[in-house]
This record gives sequence, structure tokens and C-alpha cells, in this order.
Amino acid sequence: MKVLIVGSGGREHAIAWKVAQSKKVDKIYCAPGNAGISEVAECVPIGAMEFDKLVAFAKEKEIDLTVIGMDDPLVGGIVDVFEKEGLRVFGPRKNAAILEGSKAFSKDLMKKYNIPTAAYETFTDPEKALEYLETAKMPIVLKADGLALGKGVLICQTLEEAKEGVKTLMMDKKFGSAGDEIVIEEFMTGREVSVLSFVDGNIVKIMSSAQDHKRAKDGDQGLNTGGMGNFSPSPFYTKEVDGFCKKYIYQPTVDAMKAEGRPFKGVIFFGLMLTPDGPKVLEYNARFGDPEAQVVLPRLENDIVDVFEACIDGTLDQVDLKFDNDRATVCVILASDGYPVEYKKGFSIEGLEKFKGKDDYYVFHSGTKFNENGQIVTNGGRVLGVTATGKDLKEARKKAYEATEWISFENKYMRHDIGKAIDEVGVVM
Repeated sequence: MKVLIVGSGGREHAIAWKVAQSKKVDKIYCAPGNAGISEVAECVPIGAMEFDKLVAFAKEKEIDLTVIGMDDPLVGGIVDVFEKEGLRVFGPRKNAAILEGSKAFSKDLMKKYNIPTAAYETFTDPEKALEYLETAKMPIVLKADGLALGKGVLICQTLEEAKEGVKTLMMDKKFGSAGDEIVIEEFMTGREVSVLSFVDGNIVKIMSSAQDHKRAKDGDQGLNTGGMGNFSPSPFYTKEVDGFCKKYIYQPTVDAMKAEGRPFKGVIFFGLMLTPDGPKVLEYNARFGDPEAQVVLPRLENDIVDVFEACIDGTLDQVDLKFDNDRATVCVILASDGYPVEYKKGFSIEGLEKFKGKDDYYVFHSGTKFNENGQIVTNGGRVLGVTATGKDLKEARKKAYEATEWISFENKYMRHDIGKAIDEVGVVM
């Protein structure tokens, strides 16, 4: 079979690497891909939002399955375009991808179907938002309604900060049209956990839990980023939490989407807060997380293509989803210094060859390309996801940080405390 993967980041590299292990697959293409992905797939220079070109390519090459990695094309309706042309594609349709595409939609859905989440209000008028803040309890959370690369969420400690936040999102339009509508939400305390799941329109099967580190600097300081590192499984995601979420969050979300005439097929990423009052939904994403994919997929034991096809065909109940529960994974992102604001690109990357032939070390490329001399150079804020597996989280973390030393490029930057929460828990796994 021939598979096309749409996207260019570390998530897509992890997907391509996993697809390459399938016995069913004999050719992989990736559009547009990156330097790392080119090791397992043929990269083609078509952007993720060039739907007509992607369809034409899929037809020309007789692609059997297209996998959409990124949020923008999903929210933009790429799945509908592919399906209309009779092409098999993995991911939610436009009317289901709204689960991620609009924070206001997802909050209203949770309210309607009694899915646990933070109390909230939505606003399209900045004046009304400012008025509401005068009576609100601090700290408070402001969220841009639309897609903002994972950065459109502001946690405001004071009223002044909150007012400034409304100005940033709604008046200065820092995230463009994503800030036309905002959600103002109560601030929840607790541990954050990410849980990825496969969904076939009717049922949901949970992948392994993970925990992200969003802030740019050590100690969870600095600006929000797309994610500076991750570990899986989360020691805080206990059997009790899992039981609660399956009953009150996961399946109810899938049922709610179906009841609304928006059946969801693909990956739902549940961002959860484990509050003193029980788990609540922070947000939904309609695709694999990045770098969540980099820590979860190395532990998936199934042929991923079988799972993708079961989601499309509505036969997920026939799949016994298996993860290697004897191993843990940690990913540390190597970024360009200055990310997520300003940074330089084009520096050559040394040391990638050291990962060759190693079973429990991986390097997933996020922002890389080949320069005119055929060297691999930096080409983004997040450059590489250095990932390692170990018998437990502490070993995996030690190995991941060890492997970060194998790589060098001029403005290399990383957090040094990925997985610090591991030390705060009595259990190792």
C-alpha cells in the first residue's frame, strides 16, 4: 500500500516512522515533510493547506491512505475534500474538527452534555469581556477561540493582566481572527495530563497518557510554546482517574459529537486537569499532539495502519489496542534559542548519525531541512525531539538527556527539567 502523510513536524516524523514499520506499506510520501522524515518517506513540496494539489497528487500516485497530522488542514476541511474525491483519509471531517477549531463550540458542547470542565463565559465584544472581568475571581484564563499554534491561552494573575490579555487577543489581534471570540474561564489547579485516543465515530480507545511542558523556560517559566518536552505514561494518571474519565469524559464526548450530527473519526487528544474536585477537560485537540506523538507512538505495539483503517471503517471495537507497559518514554525538545519569539535558522546540525542502529533512542525532526550543500540545518523554533525509552521514567529521562549531548547546532536551547514531576511522586511508573 501507498501512504501519504500531511505535515512537516516532529509529530509527522513519529507517524511516518511508525507507518514505516507496517508490513502493509511499501511506499510512504510526506507533504511537505522535513529532512528527518526523508529517511523513511519521499518528501514532496506541497503545503499542508494546498488541498487541490494534495488531492491531485494522491490520485496521480494512487495513494491508498492519507494521514493528516496537522490541525490547520483538519479544521479547514481537508478530510471532506479527500472523501469527496473518493480517497481514503484518516482524520475528522470539518464539522467534527471544530472540537479543536473553536474553543467556544467545545465549551458549549461540554456544558450541554455535562462533561466536567471549568466554568466559563464566551465573548465577541471586548467591552463586554472587560466588564465581566471586573466581577471575576483571579487568577483567570483567557483563550482565543480559534487555532493559535498552542499559544492562544493566557493565564492572568491580576485584573490588570486580564484586561491587557483581552486587549492582546481581541483588539491587537495578536493571533489574528483566532481572537475574534474569546473564552474566559475559571482557573483550575492540579496536575495536567494529556490522553490521546483513537475514535471511529462510535467508540473510543485510549492510548497511553503523557505529560507536556508548555512553557519555554525551566521551572515552567516564560512564554507558552508548542511544547518543550514530554513523558509517557503519566504517573498521575491512575486507574481511578482512568475509570472516571472513561465514564464521564471520553465516551460521553464521542457520544455528544455523534448526537450533534458531527461523528468524530480520528484522534481526540484530551487535555485534562486533575483538580481536587476530580478530572476536568482543559481542551480538546483533533489530532496527535506534538510532542505527545513522539512519546506515545514508540510504545504502541499494534500496526498503526490497521488502527487507522479501523477508525475509518468504524471497526475499532475489533482492535485490541496494545502499548508496551514495561517501558516509559521521555522526549526533550531541542529548540532554537529565542523561540517562541525570534530566532535564527539555517545552522548545520551535527551528531544525528549517533542515533543510527539504536533501539531505544530516537531523534524526531520538527524544524529541519537540507541546505544547498545537502547538509541538515535548523529550520524552525522547535528543531528536534530527542527521545529515549527506558524501564521506567527516570531511566528514560536520564537516557534522553544523555542523548541531547550527542547533538550540536549553533543556537541550541532546551529545558533541563523535563519530567521534574517524576521526582514528586512516590511511584516510579
